[in-house]
Amino acid sequence: MKDLDLMTLRLFVAVCDSRSIARVGERENIVPSAISKRLAQLEQDLGTPLLKRVRRGVEPTAAGETLREHARGLLGAARRVTEDMTSYTKGASGLVRLMATISSVAESLPDDIADFLKVPAHQAIRVNVQEQTSRDVVRALREGSVSLGVCWDAADLSGLQTYPYRHDHLAIVTHNRHPLAGRKDMAFVESFDFDHVALPAASAVQLMLGRAAAATGRTLRYRAEVATFEAALRVVRSELGISVVPREVAQPLASAFNLAIIPLTDTWARRRFAICFQDEHTLSPAAKLLAGHLAQAAEKDAAA
Repeated sequence: MKDLDLMTLRLFVAVCDSRSIARVGERENIVPSAISKRLAQLEQDLGTPLLKRVRRGVEPTAAGETLREHARGLLGAARRVTEDMTSYTKGASGLVRLMATISSVAESLPDDIADFLKVPAHQAIRVNVQEQTSRDVVRALREGSVSLGVCWDAADLSGLQTYPYRHDHLAIVTHNRHPLAGRKDMAFVESFDFDHVALPAASAVQLMLGRAAAATGRTLRYRAEVATFEAALRVVRSELGISVVPREVAQPLASAFNLAIIPLTDTWARRRFAICFQDEHTLSPAAKLLAGHLAQAAEKDAAA
C-alpha cells in the first residue's frame, strides 16, 4: 500500500463532513474533478470504497467512517508537529503539552506553571495544559500525545518515569451550621448518615470514595452531582449536603462560603501526586525544564 497523502486525507475528511465534493472544491479553490481523482486514487490504494453517492451528494461508507476517524487523528498530529516546529523557527524554546488531573489543576499546578513562565529565560516557552483523570493522563503519556503528566501516584505508572510532586489531604466540607461542623477530624464512615454532593463518577476522588464505601458494605446518599470542586463547595454553601474535596481546594473559599473543613483520618485521604513522562532523555529541553521546576517547587513546599 502506498503512503497516505495528508492533503488527500484533509480533502477526504472535508468531503465527508460537508457531503459535497463541489462545496469542498469551491472552499479550497480546487476543481471538483481534481478532488474526485484524488479520492478515487485513495480508494484504489486502500482497496475499498470510501464514499457512496446519495441524492444530495456523497457520504462515507462504513470503511470511510473508519478512515475519517483515523484521518482526524493523523491530521491533528501533523498540525501539532507544525505548531511545535513553528515555535522553534520563531526563536521560542518550545511548546510543552501537559495533562493533569482535576485535583492538581484545582490546587497548586497553575501557580507553579505561572512561576515557571515568569522566569526571563522561559519567556518564550508555551505550556498547553489539559485536564483529565489519572487513567487518561497515563494513557496519553504512553501513547505519546503529551510530553508530561501530573497525576495521583497510586495510578498504574509502570513503564513511566516519575518525579515526586505535591500532596493533598481529603476532607469533609460542610456549612458552618451543619451538625458535623465542630469536628476536628473524622473517619469517612462517620459521614454516611448525611447527604453528600458527588463529583463525576470517573474522577479519582469519586472512585476512591466509592471503593471506601463498598469496603464497609454501605452506600452513600447523594443529593447532587456536580462537575467541579468549586461547584461542590457552592452546593455545600447552600446547605444541600456535604462533600469530600481536597483541603487545599476548600481552604481559600472557606471564609467566603461559610464552610467548615474536617480532615479525614483514613489513610487513603492523604494523597501524593507525581510528575510523569516516558523517558527523561527524550524530553524536549522545554519539557525537561518544566518538569524540573515542578519537582523543585514540590521540594520547597515539603521543606517549608
